[in-house]
Amino acid sequence: VQLQASGGGLVQAGGSLRLSCVASGRTFSMYVMGWFRQAPGKEREFVGGISWSEYSTVYADSVKGRFTISRDNARNTVYLQMNSLKAEDTAVYYCAARTSGSYLYTTRDKYDYWGQGTQVTVSS
Repeated sequence: VQLQASGGGLVQAGGSLRLSCVASGRTFSMYVMGWFRQAPGKEREFVGGISWSEYSTVYADSVKGRFTISRDNARNTVYLQMNSLKAEDTAVYYCAARTSGSYLYTTRDKYDYWGQGTQVTVSS
């Protein structure tokens, strides 16, 4: 499975960005997909995820109400819509896939494949 994330960039505080992650593989519709981020000097942290069953979502408290995850199985793509961006959202954002089971884990050790990351910089 290969994951390709895109859509990062420089945006002013209060602005929006939409990240995309395209996955290879014939069974994308059965992958649990997650978004993580890593700021300089910090651990990689869970941002949110979406299951393949019932499309349920989970978000970190820090982004709840501002970020939305969705998926388009026909395009093998998962999206992260980020609104009301803050300077503290600045990080490299990674998409990740878990290819077994349907539980939506929030820890990075539960994900099998990772994209290369896309930089998001929010200026204050």
